[in-house]
Amino acid sequence: YDTLRPELLTATPEQRAMMKQDPTYVVDKRLFDVNQLCYLELRRPFILGLSENKWKATITHWFMDILNEKGKLRRLYTQNIDGLDFQTNIPPNKISPLHGSLGIIACENCSAEYPLDQFKQKLESNIKDIYHTGTPAPAESKPIPCEQCHKNAIKPKTVLYSAPLPDTFASNIDEDFPNNVDLLIIAGTSLTVSPANSVVGKVHPSTPRVIVNRDQVGRSLHIKYGDISTRDFYFDKDCDDAFLYLTVKLGWFDLLEKRKQHMPESCQKKIEEQRRKMEEQQTTTTTTTTTTTTTTTTTTTTTTTTT
Repeated sequence: YDTLRPELLTATPEQRAMMKQDPTYVVDKRLFDVNQLCYLELRRPFILGLSENKWKATITHWFMDILNEKGKLRRLYTQNIDGLDFQTNIPPNKISPLHGSLGIIACENCSAEYPLDQFKQKLESNIKDIYHTGTPAPAESKPIPCEQCHKNAIKPKTVLYSAPLPDTFASNIDEDFPNNVDLLIIAGTSLTVSPANSVVGKVHPSTPRVIVNRDQVGRSLHIKYGDISTRDFYFDKDCDDAFLYLTVKLGWFDLLEKRKQHMPESCQKKIEEQRRKMEEQQTTTTTTTTTTTTTTTTTTTTTTTTT
């Protein structure tokens, strides 16, 4: 939001002044309730990109998918609004997007839902392109009303500032914690946003927690690192590298490799490189075993001859 340019958005002078003072006001419920256009103009390229599969689920997302296939995933709580979790085979009721998803379109007023492809067409015809991406767009924006309640309130189902979290968050917490979780994986989060960060303290005091992050986060939430840790395990790696490593150690690499074509090119290259490493190790192991076997046979023959 630091790079937000309110002068490009369809808004009154007073609304632009509020956004200049506090850039997050552009995604605030108080603004959206009176002006749908600022939010849609801001999010336009991301919504269109999702509808065209411009962004793809990564190794991390597909590792969670494998956990689900293995019957080991209770729930996936996510603060991301990119909707990439829904590209996997994880049932939607097992995904709890705390801040909503750009991939689900609904009316903020009456909750009526719309297909993403249908909304994409409306977005291209009604909302201007402030980023000049070259996609079809009108010179000026006009509202997109809900076909059910006729309010100008259709948008991706993300949680606006000044709005409460989805009711499902609290109900999922009640269902899952503390007794139905025997391992908590905390990946790629700063653990600074409440109430999402409260999840780390919901598990039983003896439940192991795996933290995957480049920084040692959550110390104020009583996550322990180093020698004083008794149940917290730290992976000082990027998420994709950490979960690629785990699939190999768990014997699940073939399952991850089968999902490769659904991933971005960078993830495909990581998997291909891992496959080469594994084949080289297998070749080295085979060569070593053959050499050992040959040596043993020779020794045995010599011993027998001597006898």
